[in-house]
Formats: sequence, structure tokens, C-alpha cells
Amino acid sequence: MSETYVPFVLAVLVLVASLISLRLALSVAIVEIALGVLAGNVFHIESTAWIDFLAGFGGVLLTFLAGVEVEPRLLRAKLKESLLIGGFSFLVPFAAALLYCYFVAGWDLKAAEIAGAALSTTSLAVVYAVLVETGLTETETGKLIMAACFVTDLGTVVALSVMFAKVNWWTLVFYAVSVVVIVSGPRVFRWFAARYGGRVIEPDIKLVFATLFGFMLLGNLGNSHAVLPVFVLGAVLARSFASHRDLQRKLRVIAFGTVTPFFFLKGGMNVSVAALVSSLGLVGVLFVVKVGAKMIGVYPWARRYLRGRATYTTLLMSTGLTFGTISALYGLQAGYVDKTQFTVLVTVVIATAVIPTIIAQRFFQPPLPGPAAKPTESSSQAPSGSVESEE
Repeated sequence: MSETYVPFVLAVLVLVASLISLRLALSVAIVEIALGVLAGNVFHIESTAWIDFLAGFGGVLLTFLAGVEVEPRLLRAKLKESLLIGGFSFLVPFAAALLYCYFVAGWDLKAAEIAGAALSTTSLAVVYAVLVETGLTETETGKLIMAACFVTDLGTVVALSVMFAKVNWWTLVFYAVSVVVIVSGPRVFRWFAARYGGRVIEPDIKLVFATLFGFMLLGNLGNSHAVLPVFVLGAVLARSFASHRDLQRKLRVIAFGTVTPFFFLKGGMNVSVAALVSSLGLVGVLFVVKVGAKMIGVYPWARRYLRGRATYTTLLMSTGLTFGTISALYGLQAGYVDKTQFTVLVTVVIATAVIPTIIAQRFFQPPLPGPAAKPTESSSQAPSGSVESEE
């Protein structure tokens, strides 16, 4: 078969996903995941090295852009809210999934720990994609949700590191370089953009890409992942990007038009329908366990600090994809879970990326920002520290 067959099929699926998304008013990320399942199970397309690379870079680029949207001022002002919403978003599902898989499903402890990590996550990439499409990245609600997502994923990474750490010298190099780049990033970026920005050959975009590739390389060598330091880097560069909106727009065009579709397509391609059939019951139960645990962990705090948007926030915080898939894949490669357990976990992760997002968008989406947007609650009814009017 021609080597151009796979790129052609995937390019067509990406185009079709965009058209379906516009027609049905659904997040394109969700449609791309669904078409990824189709690509893997109907067209029998298997992931290749270039797909793996583009998918990995897509997740990292989305995470960086999400970090750029988080204003440091808001993060500092809403630190308690972010820690409470994000912290309980991690802790409750982690404990619920681990305990269910170990005591009820009969998995061994290592497999149950992988399940806890995989089902505790919130996909910052999915959440960011949805918030961008709805315009909510410009609101305090959207920014607080992204900050809470970061806290949740931080909890997942720390848990994986504590339970399955394989630290080497590259791990130390990775974290040391991350600190240096994050601390010096704003100053270097301002100098570089002032001297080389605004050119046709876009050297500032190339600087961003080279930095992200460097994080991916060191993260791989250090048995870690680039997503978290990349998010922090994006956050510390947020003020600099605020004065270079055109650069941010170009990065979004590159991300959503070229790179990130492969991230979502590959997520769907990881699902094996054949292996799934015999485990549908367990998939359904684990889906309920994760979403139910997210409701228990997130909703009370979201109701306190994001009144009028609590259900929407809880549903978005229930999504999973990036770290959920990474956690399950790590367990498979390390021999902690078998192929069937891996398929179950990945299917649940993808289901939580799709179903809660659809429900949130269809029934609980807050008013869009703009002159026509109406506040959902009177600000006088909100407790101190809550996010109310977006205008």
C-alpha cells in the first residue's frame, strides 16, 4: 500500500471532523476522537512514529497554549480555589478507582494503582480546546478551570512518580533545566520578540517550538513528561503573550489546524473494539466510578467558588485524555496491566473525554462572553472569592 495512504485518510478524517463539529455544534476534539476509533478499527490504521510524534507534540502544544491563557494575577488571587477544586478533583477519583479495581474488580495492587492514576486525571488539552471554541478562555471562569486542571494533573504526576519512580541523572537534568527555562523565560522571550519578532519567517514561533521540543526530549530521557513544566512556562509567559496577541493567534492556527488533530485522532485509535466487547460491563462501571467521584470531589467546591457554573465546571473536570492515556500506556509498557486492562482504562478515559463534554456543552454551557452575555447569578449572592460576572 502507498505510504501516502495513511496521511491521506487521516487528513480526510480531520476535515470531516471539522465539518461535523460545525454542523452539530460539538467540540472538534470530541469528533476527532470518535473518528480516531473509526480509523483504528474500520480502516485498520496503526500508529506510526510520525503519528506518535505529532500526537505527543500536539498534547504539549495545547498544554503550553492553555498555560498562556492563565493569568498569573488570577492564579495568585484564586490560589486557594484552584488548589481545592483541582486537589479534590485528583484525590477522590484516584482513591475511588484504586479501591474499586483492587477490592471489587480483583486487579492486583500495581494495576489498581495505574487505574487510580489513569482515572484521576482531567485533560487540560480537551478542556482548553473546548474553552477556546466557546470563547471562555477570556473569562475568569475559564482561567480558573484551567488552573484547577493543572493542579489535578500535578497530583497525577506526583502520584505516578511516588509509586513507580525510575529516577536517573536525566530526571535531575530535566527538572533543573525546567526551572532555569521557566525562571529566565519571560526575560528571554521579551528580548527575542523585540529583536526578531514580526518577521515573515516567524523566528519567535520557531523559538517556542524549539523550546517545547527540548522539554519533550529531556522529559523522555528522564522518564518524565514535558506537559507540566510546559504549562508552567506558558503561565509565566502569559503577560508577554498578552502584548503579542498576533503571535498567540498564529500558534493557535498551527495547533488546531495542523498538529492537535493527530493528538485526538491517536487517542481514538488506541481503542480496540474487539478487546472491548467482553469488558463492556467493567468499562461502564469504571466510567460511573470516575464521573461519580469527580462529582463528589469537585461539585461542592465549584458550587462555592463558581456559582451558576458548578455543573459545567464539574463535567469539564471529569474529562480525561492526555495523562489518563499516558498513565495507562505506562502501565502496559511496564507490565503492570495487561492488554485487556489497558483497553478498558483507555476506553473509560476516552469516554470521559466525550460524554461529559457533550453534556456540558449541550445543557450547562455558561453565557458566552460579550455584550449579550447575562450573569447567571446576582453577585450579591456569591460567597467571598467566587467567580461571578464575566463582564
